[in-house]
Amino acid sequence: MSKFKKIFYSQKVAPYVFVLPFLLSLIIFWAYPLVSGVIMSFQDISFGKRTFVGFDHYAHLINDKFFATAVLNSVEYMLLTLVLMIPIPLVLAVLMESRLTKAKGVWKVIMYIPALTSVVISGMLFRMMFSEAAGSQMNQLLAFFGKLPIAWLKTKWTAWIALLLLCMWRWTGVNMLYFLSGLKSIDTSIYESADIDGANSWQKLWYLTLPLIKPTTIYVVTISVYAGLSMFLESFMLWNGNSSPKNIGLTIVGYLYKRGIEKNDLGYACAVGMVLMIIALAINVVQLLATGTFKKEES
Repeated sequence: MSKFKKIFYSQKVAPYVFVLPFLLSLIIFWAYPLVSGVIMSFQDISFGKRTFVGFDHYAHLINDKFFATAVLNSVEYMLLTLVLMIPIPLVLAVLMESRLTKAKGVWKVIMYIPALTSVVISGMLFRMMFSEAAGSQMNQLLAFFGKLPIAWLKTKWTAWIALLLLCMWRWTGVNMLYFLSGLKSIDTSIYESADIDGANSWQKLWYLTLPLIKPTTIYVVTISVYAGLSMFLESFMLWNGNSSPKNIGLTIVGYLYKRGIEKNDLGYACAVGMVLMIIALAINVVQLLATGTFKKEES
């Protein structure tokens, strides 16, 4: 026993012991599935039988109109969420830090509570809110303004209003807290110096706040790109399944689910997943290069 104690308490061995759980989880839950997915994307899998088909799945994806629709929908959703989920939470975070806002703790709790709600429950609530029935909340709102009820989830632009509102309702508070943490790290003496120099609120926001929270903004953009491209459950719950009118709610992950789970075509589904990974990686690398994240700081 003393020998084991000496080994585990050794300064050379202890770091590896502490890192071991992370390494095991990384290998089991990330590296192994990734390698398996890459291999399976080159195979035709059916009832336990695997046949190597090379790049056939990827070649088929090029002419797959449903996959093209899924990619277009996912990219559009990702871009729209970036437009909404970066500036709005940032403005709310700035307002939350201002002296004009009272009961800041209460507002933070109110904004964050939707993130604790299950996506399943949230999707069901929004499906009922945007139902085509005359008694749904949104159609009642239209009736208040003298408008006739509409089928919200059967037309793309009205359906996407519901989808984007669902996203904003759930994640605005989370992104706001990210930006709040970034604002908290800014030295207040910088703003005091700006006040002495006569800078107004807009100048302080543009020339001080935005540059100083750049790392936080890059992080929020990075996770938002991934979240936008990998969205699935929100669409699944909003249309009560993986089928939407004219595929207006079909996403890349939704198409992966359709081919892999519903049609039991795991090889093709893995190819879809690999393309999703490449798209997300490419977009994030481009935005990280554009923002100068990989540049070495000058000494």
